[in-house]
Amino acid sequence: MTGSNRVQPEESSRPDASARRTDGGVTRRSLAIAIFLTLITGLWVRQSEVVVLATQITESVPAIPALASLVLLVAASAALRRSKRVRPLSRGEILFVFFFLAISSTVMGVGVTQFLLGIITTPFYYPRSHLEANRALLPGWLVPHNPEVMRQFYERAPGGHVPWAVWIPPGMIWLGFFLALWTTLYCMMALFYRAWSEEERLAFPLVTLVTEMAGADGKRQSFFRNRAMWAGFGVAALYNLVNIVHAFVPSAPAFGPDWVVTRASAAPPWNAFGDLKFYLRPEIIGLGFLVSKEISLTVWVSFVAIRLMAVWGAMHGAPPGDYPYPQEQGMGAYMVLACSLIWLARKRIGRALRTGQSRDEMGPEGLKTRTQLAGFLIGATIVWLVMTAAGIGWWVALAYLVLVLAVALVYGRLRAETGVPLIWLFPYSMAKNVLLYSFGSAPFVASGRRTMSVWALFMFMSRGDFPELTGYQLEAMELTRRTGLNARRLVFAGLFAVALGFVVGWYIHLTPYYRFGSANLREGSMWNFWLIIPEYSSALRLRSSPSLPDFGRIGATASGALTVAAMMLLRLRFAGFALHPLGYAMASSFGHIVWGSFLIVWVAKAAVLRYGGMPLYRRAVPFFLGIAFGHLAIAGIVWGLVGAVSGAAVQSYPVFFG
Repeated sequence: MTGSNRVQPEESSRPDASARRTDGGVTRRSLAIAIFLTLITGLWVRQSEVVVLATQITESVPAIPALASLVLLVAASAALRRSKRVRPLSRGEILFVFFFLAISSTVMGVGVTQFLLGIITTPFYYPRSHLEANRALLPGWLVPHNPEVMRQFYERAPGGHVPWAVWIPPGMIWLGFFLALWTTLYCMMALFYRAWSEEERLAFPLVTLVTEMAGADGKRQSFFRNRAMWAGFGVAALYNLVNIVHAFVPSAPAFGPDWVVTRASAAPPWNAFGDLKFYLRPEIIGLGFLVSKEISLTVWVSFVAIRLMAVWGAMHGAPPGDYPYPQEQGMGAYMVLACSLIWLARKRIGRALRTGQSRDEMGPEGLKTRTQLAGFLIGATIVWLVMTAAGIGWWVALAYLVLVLAVALVYGRLRAETGVPLIWLFPYSMAKNVLLYSFGSAPFVASGRRTMSVWALFMFMSRGDFPELTGYQLEAMELTRRTGLNARRLVFAGLFAVALGFVVGWYIHLTPYYRFGSANLREGSMWNFWLIIPEYSSALRLRSSPSLPDFGRIGATASGALTVAAMMLLRLRFAGFALHPLGYAMASSFGHIVWGSFLIVWVAKAAVLRYGGMPLYRRAVPFFLGIAFGHLAIAGIVWGLVGAVSGAAVQSYPVFFG
């Protein structure tokens, strides 16, 4: 980006991986900075997400600590240019630290480590929920079985001492499991990356944001000198500052995080439509401007269509509640999209495997194609073996893993094509639920006495953040292509970031839990009551009272699959067909959060292109990037830091990026 507001994400420079090497950004200095900032981030996460529960800084995309490190290092590098003694950080070094922090902070945060600890401990502390029968079925090498250790986890330990001798052994096994899962996901995404980046030339909007912020080596920072960017930043800052003032002065006006557009009708069948809420998400509006109009249109049209389906169902006697099962529709959409992505990439992957790749042809993935395939198979096998050794029936573990990987694959595609900054933009929990409502529980109960309880232990694979880290993996490959990061070093750096993030996360959660008691913190056991306890209770209930196939949900899944298949065929048949299958998958998975933002984006982009064409669009891009950056900076970095120190006011304006 230059001072004349020129940004061309669709035509951005994409140098060959071998064209620019130098140190590739992965230097001893950048690694030391990344490790140091990860440790500092651990203290921040401890206060913000565990002790105070203010802003969930690890749940945002990109993770707030990673974005903060990017801003900090850009400023530090600019200052160092005036010094003759210390060499300023290169663009590659800054981007490497950003990538490292994005991974390590996400792993240590609410959606991975905190969630896992809740799953491990819940059956040992809530006897009133009749979870005791699960205890004997959970493997001791993954779950501590000492009742006093578990009680102190929730109520505090004398002197606040953590029983590390009890927690380290299972922690090491879980760390190995996460490293195997990360390797599986990375190698899977590497197999698809070339086709998406080189052949389809996807936009990677998040990469556009961070590379523009990082600037170019030895040049003035055009992003931070762009007036249009600061205008967009000001819009997002104003929105947040008004809400922040209201948090300190309740009598002051506030925008609020959401607005009710229309209240639900009291009369059937229109009462099934429900309240129509508009969630104001500046980061989605900002990055969504880089998304195609077809996807933006499809998101809000699909959301409205799903609500109208609920009205139609009420007219025809559908029971009130979950109908028309949008998450189940989303799962059907994701499964078809996963199959189509595999089918379209089959020839390119097969050709690469047959011909091989020389060392000179190694691309931004950092691994040759045969190594990618071997890493995927070995990693997936290790993950599967751990699940089966823990007690899940072998075929249940295999079916579950296949669906988890399918969802992760499509989410990665969604991030590469749309850059939508939401970690939860997938049919969460459906990788497990689709099996239960499709076949009933009897086959799974029959697969082994421990299957249902241990399956609940591994629920984080279909509900937590970890599989959705595929977005960062793809974005790291694209950063490598655009900026010359050392791809091979980045592969090992990613593994190290997972390991360090997990170790730091284990420490920053267990120490306050045993000092204050998890149940005594405001974070308390927020996952437990609405998600984990029902999961374990269901595991016991289904053993004694098996469920039957749910044909309503099966029909919704089939409906989602057919809808996506029809959209894909129509797009092949008619070049101008305006609806996009990814938009439908997004709307059915998390439509109530994103529909309003994409309606704004669709209207804005259509007007810009109609009345100003591509020249005006390019000038408008910095403004919208500024909106995204402004919200993440004020609501995430600034408010997150305030929340780590003073929780009372922050809790009146909680910011959740999920």
